[in-house]
Amino acid sequence: MHAPRSATVWRWAAMLSVAAIIAAAILLLQTTPSHAVPGDPGEPVGPGGPATPGGGGGVSIDINGPDGTPSSAIVTLIGITLLSVAPALLLMMTSFTKIFVVLAMARNALALPSIPPNQVLAGLALFLTLFIMWPVLTEVNTLGVRPYLAGTASFDDALAAGSEPLRTWMLHFTREQDLALMLRAGGAANPASPESVDMITLIPAFMISELRAAFIIGFVIFIPFLVIDLVVSAALMSMGMMMLPPVMISLPFKILLFILVDGWAMIITSLIESYN
Repeated sequence: MHAPRSATVWRWAAMLSVAAIIAAAILLLQTTPSHAVPGDPGEPVGPGGPATPGGGGGVSIDINGPDGTPSSAIVTLIGITLLSVAPALLLMMTSFTKIFVVLAMARNALALPSIPPNQVLAGLALFLTLFIMWPVLTEVNTLGVRPYLAGTASFDDALAAGSEPLRTWMLHFTREQDLALMLRAGGAANPASPESVDMITLIPAFMISELRAAFIIGFVIFIPFLVIDLVVSAALMSMGMMMLPPVMISLPFKILLFILVDGWAMIITSLIESYN
């Protein structure tokens, strides 16, 4: 009984082994990639010749619009350029430098190094500059900016016409000694007239003259406050209060004097009248 049963078991085991081997062989045949047969690559194509320009050769760039006026892109580019150099132009070619220096020296004379802050002084100097130079700026706009935007003048003509009022204004407030200084520093010959001085020489000479005038006004502002400091220091020394800082005692008297004489009005009035 046991022998036939054992033979049957071995027979079934052999059949299962053969079936497993056949199934594994089929799976291997399905997953093995087939080799592609290379095809004919064909004849190579040579590079083409250069394209012939249809415009007759050369490149032309037109910066004007269809009606002869400057295009919006050029106007935008000029505006961005002017905005980038506006701080330098404001400092060098206007009354801003003198006004700001005088206001800063008045603040230092009061022994208030941060009151008013620099932003307030710069804003006041900016609007005073616009107030003083408004006629000049209006003339620059009339002679240079408007003709160029209207297309009736080229950029060079507009620049020359627009800079003439500014040149005349700077020459009026520039000392001849400062002009001679810049001419000697550059090794240039003396011009036939001040009007023939170029802008490269005129601008630094104008700035030197403005700084000189600002320091003169600042010196006049310092004198009364210096007297207050001397009086307070002498009083403290006579009372034996040498450890007490004189600035602490003199500061209220300086502010009181500045308010009583209407110091801001006096300074601003003197600055405006210095350009009349």
